[in-house]
Amino acid sequence: MILWWIVVALLVVAGLAGTVVPALPGVPLVMAGLFIGAWIGNFESVSWLTLGIFTLLTVFAQVVDFLASAFGVRYTGAGVRAFWGASLGAVVGIFFGIPGLVLGPFVGAVLGEISSGAGWRQSSRAGLGAWLGMLFATAIKLAIAFLMIGIFIFQIGWKQLG
Repeated sequence: MILWWIVVALLVVAGLAGTVVPALPGVPLVMAGLFIGAWIGNFESVSWLTLGIFTLLTVFAQVVDFLASAFGVRYTGAGVRAFWGASLGAVVGIFFGIPGLVLGPFVGAVLGEISSGAGWRQSSRAGLGAWLGMLFATAIKLAIAFLMIGIFIFQIGWKQLG
């Protein structure tokens, strides 16, 4: 049983890291860990209803993650290439540590917009939009992940007290 709780903890920690690191599916990893935690308790403390809500929150987090960058880029009037550049920049940025994670989407959007013939001013606006979208998505994903973890801990603790 202890081994299973270690697996739960590792999945949740990896999920929290994944809300910041673009290559890891953050909230889905948290969801997987919490599902295993509910399974350990035979779904008594954490019900199927709660897991259903967690599933909806996970889907919402994934949609926000995708759309936030797109809206950030589109808000600045940038084109499709800036969006794809920001996405590619986020993935490539992983290999350059924290600076890459922060600058990757910005640089990718700028290069994508330049490749479509835009000037430096418009391209840098596209980069800023992509970066702000990514920042917004990260904040929402972290909030959802911590909400799910809090509800899980509350329900486990509440069952222990009752």
